[in-house]
Amino acid sequence: MSNSTERPKYERLADFIRKNQAPIVKEWTEFARTLSPASDRMTKLALEDHIVDLLGFVADDLEAAQTPREQFDKSRGDGANDSTFSQSAAELHAALRLADGFDIDQMVSEYRALRASVVKQWVARHRSLADTDIEDLTRFNEAIDQAVTESVAHYTKTINESRNLFLGVLGHDLRNPLGAVSMGAQWMERSGTTDAKQARVVSEIRLAAGRATQILNDLLDLTRSSFGTQIPVTKTNNDVAALCQEIADEFRAVNPDRKLEVTKEGDPLVSCDPARLGQVLSNLMGNAVHYGDAASPITVTVAGNDPDAMAIDVHNLGTSIPLDAQKSIFQSWTRGQEVGDPSEHSTHLGLGLHIAKLIVEAHGGEISVVSNEQTGTRFSIRLPRK
Repeated sequence: MSNSTERPKYERLADFIRKNQAPIVKEWTEFARTLSPASDRMTKLALEDHIVDLLGFVADDLEAAQTPREQFDKSRGDGANDSTFSQSAAELHAALRLADGFDIDQMVSEYRALRASVVKQWVARHRSLADTDIEDLTRFNEAIDQAVTESVAHYTKTINESRNLFLGVLGHDLRNPLGAVSMGAQWMERSGTTDAKQARVVSEIRLAAGRATQILNDLLDLTRSSFGTQIPVTKTNNDVAALCQEIADEFRAVNPDRKLEVTKEGDPLVSCDPARLGQVLSNLMGNAVHYGDAASPITVTVAGNDPDAMAIDVHNLGTSIPLDAQKSIFQSWTRGQEVGDPSEHSTHLGLGLHIAKLIVEAHGGEISVVSNEQTGTRFSIRLPRK
């Protein structure tokens, strides 16, 4: 009498998948539930929604005729562009998982779990493998590989499209209204007003619009860098000492009670993007004004004694940056130093410094920080001459 747990000899892997969808889906769903937090808000139906379709396509693919060349291509993840995977199941899986908040690693993990579930249950049904079983398992693995390839391609394509849309919104749709607000505030300031309160409000609007524009620029740069695109720079020969003096003058105008000293040594000329480097210097001087000791001067030193490189230091006294914070201060979204009353927990996000690092690196240079209670805080930039 034959064992009831053994499958009939005529049953191929495709038939097994169709007849055993319930236990396969159940095991796979239990795994998908572990992919938190993306799966936390998903119902059981949402987790199972199209896995049945994927299994159906895999089963159909196992039974479809396949030439040796097609088998070779599929083993490398190069299936036909008009395959059922590329047009439906795999792309749908990628689109839904992206919408559900799954990252690409979690999505690929689902395919690994599906592969493991099917193979484990298939092998458990019989004690030995026939030649047709080995062929079926080989084609099954090729089908899963092809599905992974199609899903990853669609996931990546959707991410790229979202990136381009986001960059477009940042670069155009938000910049234009901010520019209109800034220009309107500047026009009102030039027109003059007899009401001191109104003049103060207009000035605050202009400054707020300027800060919002700078934040927008930083976000645009951060988004570019996050997607592997280097911040663009256009180099020309520039006097860095003059650039530092110009930016220092701007801070003096807004902060007449603060003292900023700019000194130079040697040749101040270097090949750089003045707008981008000015963005870095503005960030460093702004931090020095904001976090430094108000009674002590801020010193900016341009050292051009090295024929191959230029060094720029921005130094201030005051509350030092903790050593642990110094190690990560140039990373995005990290908190910088605490200042003032410790009970106020006054901190800033390191986005500006992260952008500064990206700009300096785009010039082929380096940026670093040294900070302690005895000597204060010193940010140092080193740029190649060319």
